[in-house]
Amino acid sequence: MNAENKAENYHHSFVSLLEQKYGVFNADKNSFESTSNSKIARDLCYSDSQFSRLINNTASEGEFIRALKNVNRLLNETRLERDQKNIPSKEKSGKLIIIASGIFLLLLIGFLAFYSINNRAQPIERAQDSNSRYEMLQWSFENKYIKPYVKLKELPADCNYPCYKYQGKWVLKNEYKIPFFRERNGFHYVAKDAVMYVRCMDERDNSGTSFEGYEYQKHEIWYDKREMPIDSFLTGGQKTKVRQDYNSSNLENDPNFIRLAYVHTFFRNEFNLDSTLIHRSGKVIGRDIEYLSDEILQDKVDSSKLIAELKNEINSIAKNRLEDFSKPVACEPTKVPKLDFHLINEGDELNFGCQFTTGRFLVDYNKVFVLEDQYINNYCR
Repeated sequence: MNAENKAENYHHSFVSLLEQKYGVFNADKNSFESTSNSKIARDLCYSDSQFSRLINNTASEGEFIRALKNVNRLLNETRLERDQKNIPSKEKSGKLIIIASGIFLLLLIGFLAFYSINNRAQPIERAQDSNSRYEMLQWSFENKYIKPYVKLKELPADCNYPCYKYQGKWVLKNEYKIPFFRERNGFHYVAKDAVMYVRCMDERDNSGTSFEGYEYQKHEIWYDKREMPIDSFLTGGQKTKVRQDYNSSNLENDPNFIRLAYVHTFFRNEFNLDSTLIHRSGKVIGRDIEYLSDEILQDKVDSSKLIAELKNEINSIAKNRLEDFSKPVACEPTKVPKLDFHLINEGDELNFGCQFTTGRFLVDYNKVFVLEDQYINNYCR
């Protein structure tokens, strides 16, 4: 087969695969019936110029080979998404419901399969040093082959695309604590760490005002041997606000507190820019509870009866109270880090005042993200 015929075959295969998702191809206009070429380029993580070379059959053999792999990946993701929607509702009961779009469907399914996440976690025996759960998320954003961000060369000519400076890795600035309100006092939730990768939602619109954050959270559940009531940790006159000395305390240095479990959570955030404000919404995608072993607890508790009671309480919290953490997050909007979005840089913060419902009780908490690794450092020109 000569080079010309080989290139023609690659182009034909490329177009035929795309027709499965985007409808009939018009050879005269070099476009598809249902979707613009720019949108398809975004779906494949290509620039307009890269996609133009492929669709106009001027790309190299290597480019076509890589493109065919990308299209097959995209079609597989579409099939997986369709299959997920077709699962009967009875089969979904009690299982983790995967919520995803575009290229992140495989990320979520991989996260589910690799870590066996579900909201009815059973006790597991592990070492005290808790393993992380965010490697799949990290790989999806930090691998060298595909980066799901909007690139500098893909920005509009006037550079009016605010979300481009928010893209990258954000981390939790400070931990925060929330006492559980339940039948038995003494249980506390500590938001210890979080890593969030933010990308522009260019598939939603062309305004650059919407971006999403895929977040891994590593939290902890603690027990206070004194079993002090929840009011003991709240400020007087403001019954939804925790005391600052409690929130800033180090429970590891307090002999009254015992760590019982780690909580690993995968959370999807959505952010919308409204001139000077950023609105945040979001929901839990999956959760895994990692219980500390009896051997570790026995160093802190000298009663096997109490250990059994604590494990039963944690099971109850896992089945009931942690459902509250799965509800859509309720946060007040925050001010933009800088009015000129081009000047946003590493070290800037997003500061959200939020409210958590534990049982029937409302507790305020403050969640601050810090931009640690910005994807586009340069100023768009």
